[in-house]
Amino acid sequence: MNETAYQLHGPRSNWVRLRTLIVLRWIAIFGQLAAITVALRLFDLDLNVGLCFMVIGISILANLIAVFIYPENKRLSEAEVGGMLIFDILQLACLIFLTGGLSNPFALLILAPVAISAMALNTQTTTGVAAFSIALVVVLAFFHMPLQTVEGVVMQIPDVFEFGFLVAIIIGVIFLSVYAGRVADELNAMSEALTATQMALAREQKLTDLGGVVAAAAHELGTPLATIKLASAELIEELHAQPQLRDDAELIRDQANRCRDILTSMGQAGNDDLHVRHAPIEAVIQEAAEPHGNRGKALHFDFKKSANQDARQHFMERRPEIIHGLRNLVQNAVDFARANVWVDVFWDDDFIVVRITDDGHGYSTNVINRIGDPFMGRRRRDTRPGYEGMGLGLFIAKTLLERSGAELSFANGHETGERNPGIGERGGAIVETRWQRKTFAAADDAARSALGKNKPIEA
Repeated sequence: MNETAYQLHGPRSNWVRLRTLIVLRWIAIFGQLAAITVALRLFDLDLNVGLCFMVIGISILANLIAVFIYPENKRLSEAEVGGMLIFDILQLACLIFLTGGLSNPFALLILAPVAISAMALNTQTTTGVAAFSIALVVVLAFFHMPLQTVEGVVMQIPDVFEFGFLVAIIIGVIFLSVYAGRVADELNAMSEALTATQMALAREQKLTDLGGVVAAAAHELGTPLATIKLASAELIEELHAQPQLRDDAELIRDQANRCRDILTSMGQAGNDDLHVRHAPIEAVIQEAAEPHGNRGKALHFDFKKSANQDARQHFMERRPEIIHGLRNLVQNAVDFARANVWVDVFWDDDFIVVRITDDGHGYSTNVINRIGDPFMGRRRRDTRPGYEGMGLGLFIAKTLLERSGAELSFANGHETGERNPGIGERGGAIVETRWQRKTFAAADDAARSALGKNKPIEA
């Protein structure tokens, strides 16, 4: 599953369409034209209109070339997005140079391409774009054409305000680069992790559906196979004087038995037939843990009812997200246990609790409160010693189980600073999954009522 997640994780720039940046540039162009028109008509500013329109025209020309040469659905690479943003920053800087430098309040717009870079590009490219922006702003603070009216009055803010504006823009560039980039990274990681979770759930659902097909086939073929076996047995008794025909009858019987065994073994992975949509609590937990029972670590199961529970079996829903989520938790415990993993299950009238404990080293104390964050294992390697890929697996387990109505908690079996217990002692990691009993009230009722007809499995 970690491999799948890393495949999903790709450059965010590949998500940016050329059309999106073209539309944003058209908006900027119309805004620049409107600002120059207002400055000329309303405020009687003396601008070098020819140079201003030339700079804007270069941007228009670049947009037209991009529109006619490239398809609308083209997605840009890291270098292409960075190049377009640097072009926009340079074009804006040229306009600001022609219209008063930092005395022009529109100099603040240089933050916009930096914000886009922080959300769409990686850290290295964003750092380059931010550094380029800061360098241009510093140059504009000292070199620019003065902003003046047609009467020759120079419009210049005091030096202290101009210096403050310069510092504010530099801080804004740095802040946006860090803040927007961090938020985009978190959203990107969460999106990828949720995609991986959906893939895991879809895979588990397909396996469940496949098991349902096998179970239905085994059920429907049971009677004809039994008939073939019975008829072949009678033929074997009647053909004792004809060895060749008797051998053929024995072959028919053996092949019927083989068909029965094949269907039985194929159905062991589970099925979605009506009679197993709800299963006893013990059966669901053991099915989830079964794939990790032969990995060199001992699995110990302990099922406990509260004292006031009756002797009847109690049921829970056998849903793919529950099976896969618990399986991931058991896998994590087996990965880090020294020799033993304990799966304790107990329930009463209010709750069903599954507690998984191992005799390993436990979770690192400085990250235990962040367990379950997507890709935490890739960012932090000290979650559990020697394991880098735990973040996504536990995120998937936590997300799937919470989807079923469970609450999860993570802890260690020993206090901070205490000696870690040895092999065979419950001193490692503890994961507790708790459902409210009413979550599976329908399962208890359905398991004891008439099943009805099986429904076709939808493709």
